Amino acid sequence: MMDIGESWDKALRNTEIIRTRVCMLETFAHTEIPYIFLAESSLNTGDTVVRTGKLVVEKPAIILPGNPPQLSGFDFEDLLSVDSDKVLDFLLIRGVRFPSLRYNNQVSTVDIYEDSLKKAIAHYKDKLQRMEDVHTGLIAGPEDCWQFSVLIFIGIVASRSAQQDIRRLFDGYKNN
Repeated sequence: MMDIGESWDKALRNTEIIRTRVCMLETFAHTEIPYIFLAESSLNTGDTVVRTGKLVVEKPAIILPGNPPQLSGFDFEDLLSVDSDKVLDFLLIRGVRFPSLRYNNQVSTVDIYEDSLKKAIAHYKDKLQRMEDVHTGLIAGPEDCWQFSVLIFIGIVASRSAQQDIRRLFDGYKNN
């Protein structure tokens, strides 16, 4: 079993955000962010693990309460034998900060795509394009640290939304 530092480093080196959502996070309400996570299977060589789920981010905004972020549904206890608070402490020490929101990961399915990761990426990318799905993210990363890959994805989505949040907050303040 890898320790938390090894898992984080592995996810940083090997996570690829293939397709991010076009829509930004809601400034004053919760946002549901569906995702498809793909990883080479460690059990069935040549196959791909397909994990679908959604992240529910509650009330994203730049001006936030002083309480720390809350992570649920990431199963860090199973992967690393540590709770979410230890993961947040670990990330904070490394300069990684998440807005003080609740990040609830809800895994819907875990399936196998019976072909290589490269072909799975092409398949799901094409499927999302044909469906004109601008909401679902497509992520590839290591199977054994998928949680960190999903956190990297949500961090990128949140950082892209920051400028819009500031503009909406400013506009709201001016109109009051």
